[in-house]
Amino acid sequence: MEQQDGARVSTAYLRFAEDEVRDRSPLYAELSRGVASDPEVIGLLLTLPREKRQPNLFLSAARHLFGTPTGWDQFRSGILENKDALRAAMLARSTQTNEPGRCAALLPILARLPEPLALLEVGASAGLCLLPDFYAYDYGGAILGPEAQRLTPPIFPCAVNTATPVPARLPRVVWRAGLDLKPVDLSDPGEVAWLEALVWPEQTDRLARLRASIKIAAEQKPRLIKGDLRTDIAALAREAPKDATLVIFHTAVLPYVSSAAEREEFALSVRLLCDFWIANETPRVLPDIAGRTGWEGPKGSFLLSVNGVPVAWTDPHGASVGWIATAPSQLAPYGARR
Repeated sequence: MEQQDGARVSTAYLRFAEDEVRDRSPLYAELSRGVASDPEVIGLLLTLPREKRQPNLFLSAARHLFGTPTGWDQFRSGILENKDALRAAMLARSTQTNEPGRCAALLPILARLPEPLALLEVGASAGLCLLPDFYAYDYGGAILGPEAQRLTPPIFPCAVNTATPVPARLPRVVWRAGLDLKPVDLSDPGEVAWLEALVWPEQTDRLARLRASIKIAAEQKPRLIKGDLRTDIAALAREAPKDATLVIFHTAVLPYVSSAAEREEFALSVRLLCDFWIANETPRVLPDIAGRTGWEGPKGSFLLSVNGVPVAWTDPHGASVGWIATAPSQLAPYGARR
């Protein structure tokens, strides 16, 4: 059994190196390949619960504790000399779904919905993705941004294909709230440092945009509720104003729900709670929706869907949107709340 688990860990790190970081973080690609071929490091990972062995958590925790290594040899010696500290950090921490750049992938949908909007994010973390109307966007033309505000908004670049309905203006949002198992407190410097450690080492522009987004969120203070998407979303959804279009959305959240049956139950239940359900997830977690695309998207892409209908392949951090040609031109609400 342990040998099988070790093989699974090795495969996961190789997949992370090839599919996720090869073209985005050469250092993480090097480190992930090193882990995949090192029995001693894999042995360390096998002392952790399965959900705590993921590459992003391991690499971020090591950088958070020991700084950014120059390469594999320094990384390996650092983690093997500090196993207990690293294990403790990985057990205490989790990766967060707080990449505000993903708002660039969500905006082509949000800008087309009947206003005003009420936004409810599942897996909101620090609430950075609850503020799409406070950020600026570059889809390859004129910069789209909010009216003058005290804090300078980050500008999120997003490459789009010709089929993508590029927004002409930002949506009007009158209510917003987030649900998370462990909401992040942005007034805690340790929590902020952890969010920064989750940004891959070479992505300095992404880090700068994250810091700008954190400043805005610290000022706006979006409402965050501690709770579980499987049991607590309905009560929060009922608080949304009835005269607003309620949008429940999530990005890179469902892999944390390990049971396929529970993911399917969530997908069925959320339709009864809102006007529009936006999912931006790896295609394997919602296979019924992914199966409707008719083809596999670019390797490592997320699948963006609205009310169970696939509409685009997206970069995991919001850097690109590839609209699916067969996506519906009109988005119909569920009407469950009317």
